[in-house]
Amino acid sequence: MKIHQNIRHFAAKKALTMPVVGDIATEKLVDLHVRVFGDRADDDRREEREPHMEAFFECTFDTYVQALEEGFTEAEAREITHILANFDFYNHGWTEMMEFPASELEPHYERYESFFERYNIDIANPLGDFRTREIPDAPSTPERLDEPAHPHAEGGFADDVYVEGEDGELRVGGQDEPDDVDVEVAPGLQDVDAEVDDTDETEA
Repeated sequence: MKIHQNIRHFAAKKALTMPVVGDIATEKLVDLHVRVFGDRADDDRREEREPHMEAFFECTFDTYVQALEEGFTEAEAREITHILANFDFYNHGWTEMMEFPASELEPHYERYESFFERYNIDIANPLGDFRTREIPDAPSTPERLDEPAHPHAEGGFADDVYVEGEDGELRVGGQDEPDDVDVEVAPGLQDVDAEVDDTDETEA
């Protein structure tokens, strides 16, 4: 998959893995993703899909953090969550919201197959063990699977994670993480006090 990566993504990574701030970051990033993908839906379909997307995306951020803990890079962990979203879009026939063509579902799954199998994730069940809350139903448009239109999809990037930086250069695997990242650069955290004592973290 082709994704973008800049300092805000690394700041979001830092925020999502912090105690207390992580919950705020998740909420802000869920809102952002619902808005971005909602804008790709037809105007008369957007509102009915938003509660489903909100709950679904919230679960994927747990997937993101788990992938990071298992040693995946920021780009790989984020790509995993986007792949899960595209599985869900495909299952609902929301092909206009997909980021890669339906023909590339299997190759994307196979690249992270060991991770997906570990958490009972597959194309038909894109959250697997990360389905930790109720996901509201949303109307499907299965007829769009007959001749899928992918106005926002970019094909040809199924064999690896391709990252486009702010300089426009495409890098396989992503950029090196900066040494010093300001968490307040993360989307939605500009007005949040990120100075949280590690002792506030409770055991799960």
